[in-house]
Amino acid sequence: MTDRGAAYWASVGDAWSRRHPQRLWRAHSDAENRALLKRWLPSGCRRALKTDAFDEAFGEGLVDALRERAAETWMIDLSATVLAEAQNHHPTTRTAAADVRRLPFPAGSFDVVVSISTLDHFDDAADIEVSLRELHRVLEPGGCLVVTLDNPENPAVGLRNSLPWIWLHRIRLVPYYVGTTLDRRRLVEALEGVGFEVTGVDAIQHIPRVLAVASGRLVAGLGWDRAERTFLKTIAGFERLRRWRSRYRTGYFVAVRALRR
Repeated sequence: MTDRGAAYWASVGDAWSRRHPQRLWRAHSDAENRALLKRWLPSGCRRALKTDAFDEAFGEGLVDALRERAAETWMIDLSATVLAEAQNHHPTTRTAAADVRRLPFPAGSFDVVVSISTLDHFDDAADIEVSLRELHRVLEPGGCLVVTLDNPENPAVGLRNSLPWIWLHRIRLVPYYVGTTLDRRRLVEALEGVGFEVTGVDAIQHIPRVLAVASGRLVAGLGWDRAERTFLKTIAGFERLRRWRSRYRTGYFVAVRALRR
């Protein structure tokens, strides 16, 4: 979600709906994000919100994991195409076309909000804070937020963000716009500044993403189920790096769990 707005993200959604690229990488990404939610989300929730629908439109996504914990689930997205694709796969999940900086929900509407790499697509870090204030507003007191952002402590992410996005896009290293992000310290400070209590910090997805995407595309092209299973098992092994002290250097995303005060 950037100031490019709904038209830009609709064009991305249209392109992905035709090609469905990165299928194996997205399967791995979804699995690791579901594992994160399993560790961090409470059970017996009333209503849960996911701040984009891209995972659900072009992969298995996280909504099934949310439904295990919440009686009612919602997804928002700027792109009508993405929302339509996601709802085709998850017809019982409610959707709304919305900007995370201006959510169309009353205060205290949800007891869980999940924001997976949504807020790292803005041009300006100030928009991240605006979004966090909105997420704080729509959570009820004691409600749980799980948020992930691109991790600039990872050298590959730091290098990518230091280069002009349009160059990387033209050589197909970056498929869509990536914006500013926050490291773990600044993200914790931003969350605390808008009224959250941070209860967990981690780094996830430790295999080099460019390598995983490229090799996943080659394996998917073979059309062999056994090769695909072996590939997914192999790259899942890299997640053991989460236990190492160096995890904030290898993790592609920083993840934070926070409660609304």
